[in-house]
Amino acid sequence: MVTTTIRLAQPDEYDEVGELTADAYASDGFIPEGSDYGLTLRNAADRAAKAELWVAVDDTELLGTVTFCTPGSVYGEIAETGEGEFRMLGVSPKARGLGLGTALSRHCVERSRELGYHRVVLSSATSMTGAHRIYERLGFTRLPERDWSPRPGVDLYAFALDL
Repeated sequence: MVTTTIRLAQPDEYDEVGELTADAYASDGFIPEGSDYGLTLRNAADRAAKAELWVAVDDTELLGTVTFCTPGSVYGEIAETGEGEFRMLGVSPKARGLGLGTALSRHCVERSRELGYHRVVLSSATSMTGAHRIYERLGFTRLPERDWSPRPGVDLYAFALDL
């Protein structure tokens, strides 16, 4: 049996983590045409420096990743005081269906509890219905007053989980 662990990414893994994230988004068509978002997703070293970069690994390889935004992180988008936030959750296409998206989401919920937050929030593209199902199963609800659009044609739903 293969054991999966969630831990902070190591510097020698940043390039691979960036590629995994971009590949996960691209395989589902979630990098908008003409967007430089793929470059942002690939820049795992910057996320590790300015937030917490977590990975799901088995005995031999990286399988998934998520960025947890600490207070004041430039990667935070919608969190307010007392709220944790996560984003850029990606699971390798070959590791889909193993529950890693759920495990990484739960990890961010637990991380928020550890830090004493009263809520966890996130943004998700309106087309990311598979991710929405994960969040809803974990108890997240829509937070429509924080829906937003980073650029024309890219609409993001906000979700929240009170802790």
